[in-house]
Amino acid sequence: MKSQIIIFLIVTIFISSCDEPSSENNSNTPSEVLGRLMGQQSEIFDFELVQDDKKEWFKLSIEKERVKVQANSQIALCRGGYDYLKNECKGLISWSGNNINIPEKLPAVNRKVETPYQFRYYFNVVTHGYTTAYWDWNRWEKEIDWMAVHGLNMPLIGGAHEAILARVFHSMGLAQNDVDHYFSGPAHFPWNRMGNLNGWDGPLPDSYFDKQIELTHQILDRMYALGMTPIVHAFAGFVPKGIKKLYPNVKVRELGWGGGLPSDYNAYILAPDSPLFIEIGSRYIEEWEREFGKATYYLADSFNEMDVPEADNPAQQLEELAGFGKSVYESIKKANSEATWVMQGWTFPYHKDENGELFWTPERLQALVSEVPDDKLLILDMANEYNHDFWKIDPSWKMYDGFFGKKWIYSFIPNMGGKVPLNGILKTYATIPEQALQYHDRKNQVGFGFAPEGIENNEIIYELLSDMGWRETKIDLDRWIENYSTQRYGDYPEQLKLAFQQLRESCYGTFTDHPMHRYQFRPYSKPEGVEDHATVHQSDKFMLAVNTFLSCSDELKDNELFVYDAIEIVVQGLGLIADQKLLNVIDVYENGREADLDEVMEILLVIDRLLASHPNHNLQRWVDFARSWGETSSEKQYYESNAKRLITTWGGDPVNDYSGRVWSGLIRDYYVPRWINYYKDPNGNKKQGMRDWEENWIKTPGVSSISPYENPLQVAMETFAKYYKDKY
Repeated sequence: MKSQIIIFLIVTIFISSCDEPSSENNSNTPSEVLGRLMGQQSEIFDFELVQDDKKEWFKLSIEKERVKVQANSQIALCRGGYDYLKNECKGLISWSGNNINIPEKLPAVNRKVETPYQFRYYFNVVTHGYTTAYWDWNRWEKEIDWMAVHGLNMPLIGGAHEAILARVFHSMGLAQNDVDHYFSGPAHFPWNRMGNLNGWDGPLPDSYFDKQIELTHQILDRMYALGMTPIVHAFAGFVPKGIKKLYPNVKVRELGWGGGLPSDYNAYILAPDSPLFIEIGSRYIEEWEREFGKATYYLADSFNEMDVPEADNPAQQLEELAGFGKSVYESIKKANSEATWVMQGWTFPYHKDENGELFWTPERLQALVSEVPDDKLLILDMANEYNHDFWKIDPSWKMYDGFFGKKWIYSFIPNMGGKVPLNGILKTYATIPEQALQYHDRKNQVGFGFAPEGIENNEIIYELLSDMGWRETKIDLDRWIENYSTQRYGDYPEQLKLAFQQLRESCYGTFTDHPMHRYQFRPYSKPEGVEDHATVHQSDKFMLAVNTFLSCSDELKDNELFVYDAIEIVVQGLGLIADQKLLNVIDVYENGREADLDEVMEILLVIDRLLASHPNHNLQRWVDFARSWGETSSEKQYYESNAKRLITTWGGDPVNDYSGRVWSGLIRDYYVPRWINYYKDPNGNKKQGMRDWEENWIKTPGVSSISPYENPLQVAMETFAKYYKDKY
């Protein structure tokens, strides 16, 4: 009997040890991440996971001619390996490519780094329209690897929100037709999720939801394996219009949004005191967790950029706001009492009432969150550079008294719509996060992050911000840019130092929320308050920066990332030249003379062909991602048209052209012929003719083919020199 007990104990211990993966086994995950990014050169690392409850940290040292990375999380291990690659080996991992060159003798290191933040947050709800809408698993895997080495552990994902919500609607008895008319096209899902619209560019092909479920499993499995804490969507109260057929007495409010869509596409929200609010919300969480397992953070935004329900008096309005907040939280809590409600904070400093006054006063926001426990609400304070540089107001975390004790994350929105132009004040990103960390009454700040509407642009900003997530103090930009240049290009010659200084005094020293070239707008449109019709930074200093940057070409021409960046900066400079010449054409035309577009269009076609050598700024790539979701030719064509619509007309005025991509294919197939057709249109109704032409382009499949220049850097230098010499 005694021997049987001993055998039982041995077996039990063995099974228990199998249930808990060892730190050695856990270390395989960062090895795989760095292996995919660095190839065999990643074999220099030994990873060791150390269990403790402190804020995430990593430690680097050299042992037995290998780099030892110790950390207390998988993400910290990945970040630690990347930190060594950046700072000791002067390498870089970016969306447009990697610069990795490990020296034969490993540089010495003995450093420990600790982040002041529990969470390093990433993504915006609308990133999953403007960038990731049609990504496949291969592209998602690359992005998750990018997140891991940049130390990001809290991504906001769209996931399979639509597939799960469709199941819930069907389980309640809604007709297929009502469900079909609720969901938008995939590229417009973010605004469907936030209640800005229903049904726009739908209905979806029958095969869509199964593919969405499959991809979300792959994404979540990888994120969880790396120890990430993804934010997923919850039910925010939005329902199909047809809900009244099943529940004729339910109180439903029609919403209006300033996106310019016909009222047929308005969204509908349940009243906060409706029992259906809690029922649908809890059913949604239950269905999600049956499919994917328990989540911790659920996002729900009921009033993103929209008016709140009307009330007879201020007291009633505060009471109704509190009711909405309570209903959203209770619908989550009923299904998962441990979950936390997440709310985007963009709309609070942005939204104005009919008198132009800030709607979300501290009193109103406090009412909205008043019925939610402090530890069960997380607010994403998303737009700190807008408060600081654009609106010129106090930061939201100060305006709203540390968000009244709720958990909150300090964040930026470095991009709107996926626009490409170089833009943003580097000094702001490098310095102002420290203000919140040092604020005496910041209360429950738990994270730092960035929430771009579109990515794969302005890579210097995202590298800077990811570094900010692992430090408490300001960044010395002079020193940081020197390191960045060496990491990205392999060198930092004096002329490049001067070029970066000139960029910091021009495009990277100014902030424009929607930088677009004049040639990207409709020929007859003029953005309100913009004298020269363009919003891309334009100055002699910027043009000088382009010229100075190119003067480094002899030294850096063999570096792939330098060539890509040279293409981008020249494309922006040439675009500004095209804009100015276009204004002259418009002036000639408006004075009743025949306008000659030839030179402007020639410049734009050179821009287009230069971008054919860039890995990211390409319409064909965007279309290929979209078409890959289709199983039949009609499905492929539907997805392509939906993807094209988002980056062009979107949904009509006033959001037409909002996305403003400077892409190869889009310039030659869309912007250039749109200008030509407008000026050569024989009929009198040019505006309607333009809209018909745009819609036809969206629905016509395909992208014209083009051969990249054999030596794009040389063409970029020669073309820019031609126009630069003429003017300067």
